[in-house]
Amino acid sequence: MKRNPGGILLRNNRISIKWKTFSIFLIFTIVLLGVLWFFQIVYLDDFYKIIKRQETEAVLNHVESLICDSDDCSDDIEKIAANHNLGIYITDEEGNSIYNAEYIYNSQMSSIPPFLFEIFYDEAVANGGEAVIEYKGGEMQNKVREVLDSLMAVQEAAEPEHEGKIAYTIPPKRENEGQFRQNIGDDMAESVIYVRVIDVGNTKNVIMINSVLTPVNATVDTLKAELKYISFIIIVIAFILAVGLSRSISKSIIKINDGAKKLASGDYSVKFSSHDYMEVSELSDTLNYAASELGKADSFQKELIANVSHDLRTPLTMIKGYAEVMRDIPGENTPENVQVIIDETERLSGLVNDMLDISKLKAGTITIQPEEYNITESIRHVLERYNKLREVDGYTIDFIYDDEVIVYADEQKMYQVLYNLINNAINYTGDDKKVTVTQKVLDNILRIEVKDTGQGVKQEDIPYVWDRYYKDSSTHKRAIQGTGLGLSIVKNVLELHGAKYGVFSTTGQGATFWFEIVINPFDEDEE
Repeated sequence: MKRNPGGILLRNNRISIKWKTFSIFLIFTIVLLGVLWFFQIVYLDDFYKIIKRQETEAVLNHVESLICDSDDCSDDIEKIAANHNLGIYITDEEGNSIYNAEYIYNSQMSSIPPFLFEIFYDEAVANGGEAVIEYKGGEMQNKVREVLDSLMAVQEAAEPEHEGKIAYTIPPKRENEGQFRQNIGDDMAESVIYVRVIDVGNTKNVIMINSVLTPVNATVDTLKAELKYISFIIIVIAFILAVGLSRSISKSIIKINDGAKKLASGDYSVKFSSHDYMEVSELSDTLNYAASELGKADSFQKELIANVSHDLRTPLTMIKGYAEVMRDIPGENTPENVQVIIDETERLSGLVNDMLDISKLKAGTITIQPEEYNITESIRHVLERYNKLREVDGYTIDFIYDDEVIVYADEQKMYQVLYNLINNAINYTGDDKKVTVTQKVLDNILRIEVKDTGQGVKQEDIPYVWDRYYKDSSTHKRAIQGTGLGLSIVKNVLELHGAKYGVFSTTGQGATFWFEIVINPFDEDEE
């Protein structure tokens, strides 16, 4: 565990993101190579056999369709056998040749012994018209030799008058073995003969396709040698890429982390400028926005403290000064001096109450109690509080409206909203000391506008005028009435009522604060 510059405890991770990324990338490469080795070396022979057999079966289907659809398809069968290096032998059910196309080295399917043809034919018929004979050279040779030996024994034991009744002449054992090796190939070759019995008109044809499965041992040895070099090169490249990638990713995050530590320690001037990746770029923009907002909030808070301190100090100083004068100077204990003390006490109490209201509104502990009341009359009551300003200081406050409006809202809270908006306009109006309050009704919506003729609000400051820490320092002055914290209270109260609110302003031409509230929400529910 360690502490960051802000004093927050941080937990040490077991591995940094740089090394974790490096490890994951390198492990992935090794696993990928392992899978490549496994399938290329261990299962290469199986995959080769599967593909070769699927290819031969497709050729068998094609040849069958040619025989059934065409009277003379020898040229097509020749092309198919040549393209696929196959032996294609087609006979009738007696074994008489119809088509013969052999493109396998030393293949002589056309000279297949009749007894062997009968074996293949019988096996195909027994299996529903198809048979697959898989063998290596030695296996088939032994099988043929066993059959030949038994037949030769029968022939040698036969009486002379029975000679010639066997359907074919059996060659001597040595010649048969040599012919077999020509027909079948060496003992290492593995072959597959596909036999299919088909109906062509009223006769039966037998399709035999011979496919030789070439041993892949040499190919496997070649692949092993190649994969050794390939694996070494890929691992080296993966190592280099893993180092570069891990540094690239971790560099941005480490940089952001260092900036975040400065931000946590109170340095709001820190800038995040990592733009390597989309997510990191978005995080940088978010943190820059957070730093900007925190900086503004910190500035507003310090300004608020300064302004509130000023607003607190002024009434306290006046109360203390007038009280000392009344104590020390005979005849100064006058109603006028007492009234000053009372006014400053009320001002001080209002400031404290507004700060408490803001805290309660933010905490969500204040609820509204709506009821029907005359908001037009409420506005007139608010304006009556400024009669002294009108008479003594020459302020002009106009109220423009057409009819009396009854709304369903919390009267006390809305009175506070109206008072703060009008008070804000009075504090910041121009030299003509004019404020205009306008009441408008559109369908079931009431719109209240409060306009002053002062310098207005800067466009870049409009989004922040409702913040509880916001105060335009360039125009700040001690409030004639109220505390200067009213707009934040206005915002929270209006949000509790579900009202819309805003401000539009042109620099040098004053500002207009407005809000809209539903006159009777029950009418909307009925609709």
